Amino acid sequence: MLERVSGPRDLKKMSLEELGVLAREIRQEIIRVVSRTGGHLAPSLGAVEITIALHYVFDSPRDKIIWDVGHQSYAHKLLTGRRERFDTLRQRGGLAGFPRREESPHDAFNTGHSSTSISAALGMACASGFLGESDHAIAVIGDGAMSAGLAFEGMNQAGHLKKNLMVVLNDNRMSISKNVGALSQYLTRLLSAPTYQRLESEVWDILGRIPTIGERARTLASRALEGIRGVFVPGLLFEELGFKYFGPLDGHNLETLVEAFERLKLTEGPLLVHVITTKGKGYQPAEDDASKFHGIGAFDKTTGTLTGRPKAISYTEAFGRTLATLAEDDPLIVGITAAMPAGTGLTHLAKRCPERFFDVGIAEQHAVTFAAGMAARGMKPFVALYSTFLQRAYDQIIHDVALQNLPVRLMVDRGGLVGDDGPTHHGVFDLTFLRAVPNLVVMAPKDENELASMVRTAAEYGDGPVAIRYPRGAGRGVRMDYEPPLLAIGEGEVLREGSDLLVAAVGSMVYPALEAAERLASEGIEVAVLNARFVKPLDAGALLEGARLSRRVLTLEENTVAGGFGAGVAELLHREGMADVAVRMMGLPDRFVTHGRRDELLSECGLDADSIVEEARDFVAGCSSGRREE
Repeated sequence: MLERVSGPRDLKKMSLEELGVLAREIRQEIIRVVSRTGGHLAPSLGAVEITIALHYVFDSPRDKIIWDVGHQSYAHKLLTGRRERFDTLRQRGGLAGFPRREESPHDAFNTGHSSTSISAALGMACASGFLGESDHAIAVIGDGAMSAGLAFEGMNQAGHLKKNLMVVLNDNRMSISKNVGALSQYLTRLLSAPTYQRLESEVWDILGRIPTIGERARTLASRALEGIRGVFVPGLLFEELGFKYFGPLDGHNLETLVEAFERLKLTEGPLLVHVITTKGKGYQPAEDDASKFHGIGAFDKTTGTLTGRPKAISYTEAFGRTLATLAEDDPLIVGITAAMPAGTGLTHLAKRCPERFFDVGIAEQHAVTFAAGMAARGMKPFVALYSTFLQRAYDQIIHDVALQNLPVRLMVDRGGLVGDDGPTHHGVFDLTFLRAVPNLVVMAPKDENELASMVRTAAEYGDGPVAIRYPRGAGRGVRMDYEPPLLAIGEGEVLREGSDLLVAAVGSMVYPALEAAERLASEGIEVAVLNARFVKPLDAGALLEGARLSRRVLTLEENTVAGGFGAGVAELLHREGMADVAVRMMGLPDRFVTHGRRDELLSECGLDADSIVEEARDFVAGCSSGRREE
């Protein structure tokens, strides 16, 4: 069946029975490819029937289907002319792991972050009205993404405007980790309320008194109980927001989905279609452990075990273990994350000190302000977020944390290029936007052991907020200190002496700088290497001393050059009256970097050891002491 599909129109020629076969084949293809490339397996497996039904009923790309986050879009890619390229998923030059408008006209909106679909779909629905067009706008959003404020902001306006908009709520009872918060408990609370229980009891008694058919009526009522609950209870919330509620529907029953979408296609106004699915559907290991298989590396599809696991612990693991150990001796330490306890390493704290672990759901803004409130009362909050998601909380960092100089510790995971997930997930702007904030100390470790020292330093530092930025993946495999030493704020580390060039590197660029310096030494070029450690405050003493000696400074960072670490060094030299020192900055270019393996992307962006050697060689050979380069 799958080989017969070159686009959505081909689905309309198939029977429901053939669509069922197609669903099975799509799952097999997703498992086959993702087991080799890695990717978001469980969410895509759970949304196969929803995808088929939407494309069967609606007319993409004329009708706009927006996939919230995009974790569940693999079946969509297979059905929209990309089947033959599906083997290139998340590979450099291949298909992106998320919807991309540049990739296909069927990708109506670029996604990668949570909870954007409703606002985007509403914007498209309004635009259709202005343009006199009659296409449909459909947002497919997971239950976890529905917990974020942006989703409700979009729904609030949609209910007010009364535009034709369909929201498909893919309810698998979890986002990445198990859902938390009041919203996820909404249905449970209402179903257990005395009023509901009394009504259910009274109806049960009345049915039993009906002559002759009483018991049969009770049996039928029992079978329909879940449907009755769905109609009268969860819909109340959405109805109050101005949406017509339909469901809950079996998200793996194609006949039910097709019938519902066909009927609702003609319904006016905002609609909420509640669909119940199983995350990881059709692959038992993913059904058994949907969190593990949400986003996963290459694995053995027969056993579900990961292949090619790194020998060194990850930076995330180093942070998680260190914080949990410190928390056992310090009752003021708390950990906060936004729906990513495993992804940020806070599961260690959750196990050892569960009362001091908080998962606030997909709500980064709230996480930061919540931490600020705790810090204002003397606690030591560590907020662990991915760099790309921290962007959502920038106002809170400035207004609620830094302006009040509150000692909130921001753990900025996945800083730099993350690889296969691509531009929506690269954390390449954090050094720039954090460096601009007054009162904020910004650190970046060269390896996992130095990260542990930074975590301990942050725990002891109480004079203001701190951000520690570290990359995705395995560390360097260095020995971990039993008790990580404290670091002096604003003090770097001279790792190598040299008079021809000072290389000032930060974070993940320190070891490539050392490798380049060793190779240049064999050519007679002596390079000093400074592990800056701190992006703010800079180690002015070490930087100025190295600059005076060599008259040349090369900065290295896995961050955009615009406004980053290198810009800070150049500003320092200018302030100190050393404008005659030549400066070159190596970092990420002023563009969005595509997806691919991290080593490939670093090479492409000129941030591998070979590129550093070439740049340094050219710098020393072609730059006189009276010339300044940027």
